[in-house]
Amino acid sequence: MMNIHADVVGSLLRPSYLRQARHDLAAGRIPAAAFKHLEDQAVNEAITQQEEAGLAVLTDGEQRRLSFQSQLPAAVDGFGEWDEDAFLWGDWHGNDHIGDWSRARPSQLGVTGKLRRKRHLSAEEFVYLRGHTRRTPKITLPSPSLWANFWSAQHSTHVYPTLDSFLADVVDILHEEVAELVRLGATYIQLDAPHYPLLLDPQTRAFYESQGWPLEKYLARGIEMDNAVIGHFPGVTFSFHLCRGNQGSRWLVAGGYDLIAKPIFQRIKAQRLMLEYDDERSGGFEPLRDVPEEKTAVLGLVTTKTPRQETVAELTARIHEAAQFIDLERLALSPQCGFATSVMGNAITMADQQYKLGIIVKTAEAIWGS
Repeated sequence: MMNIHADVVGSLLRPSYLRQARHDLAAGRIPAAAFKHLEDQAVNEAITQQEEAGLAVLTDGEQRRLSFQSQLPAAVDGFGEWDEDAFLWGDWHGNDHIGDWSRARPSQLGVTGKLRRKRHLSAEEFVYLRGHTRRTPKITLPSPSLWANFWSAQHSTHVYPTLDSFLADVVDILHEEVAELVRLGATYIQLDAPHYPLLLDPQTRAFYESQGWPLEKYLARGIEMDNAVIGHFPGVTFSFHLCRGNQGSRWLVAGGYDLIAKPIFQRIKAQRLMLEYDDERSGGFEPLRDVPEEKTAVLGLVTTKTPRQETVAELTARIHEAAQFIDLERLALSPQCGFATSVMGNAITMADQQYKLGIIVKTAEAIWGS
């Protein structure tokens, strides 16, 4: 298992020219080849920014994705009609400056055909990233039970009579993707699982339970599926990211990890737990007691939602507070979530993002020397 104390979650802000190019491509104003060149340019800039910050682990910023999870329906037939709204629905909470925001779940959303992979999900991302940095490339994939959102009793039962039958195919596709990434040389892979903390809120839990699984089954069968995706690949480190929603600097739910900590922390086969902890919405550090000795807790203390400039002193104090419940050497530091969970991005600037990446590295060096 890698022993890196400064980590990243995944997404970075998309430059304005790439967001515009996505619209131009959809409208037929530019050819696909021109768009791919702009994607490459954005990835190159993301790599440079992370390397200049001093990070030993970096991603491609998810510049090629509409959302952190969109590479699955983009690469696989059978998901039916979907667009950006498939990843943005919910009752989102903002601060006084940003404000709240609500969007209904699209009525047409629902898998409509047998899932068939057209191409690999993230092979292009990894191969390009691997070829443009000497540092450790990290690739993110969605947790399989997150896709409960895409099963519909109205649209899906003719092909997948139950949620379980649909998610079984999702697991197979994601495990095959992991195997392909490992074949290509990947040594660090992350599963994004924001739906587990969403179960802390009665309203969002009610939706997920309406799909067919009660809370206990999400925590048992869901983790079983995550572990099936992870499989057994010696020499590969897996991380597991938990957050409470992150779109346009807004969030979905609040609550500590207490209800879900023990089953997730102890049963998931990932070696690194990426935990949102940037404000009081995440509760206290007490659940870190449930992190097994062989795992690292990566504390997401640096917010991606606001331009607030954290300091080394502030972050150091928080990390030592957490070390009351887990050994300091089994802690690491990261952003609380991605900077742009979808192309929308959070209400911060590229300069804010650069500062936050840099302060993570500086704090890790001050505490652990690396």
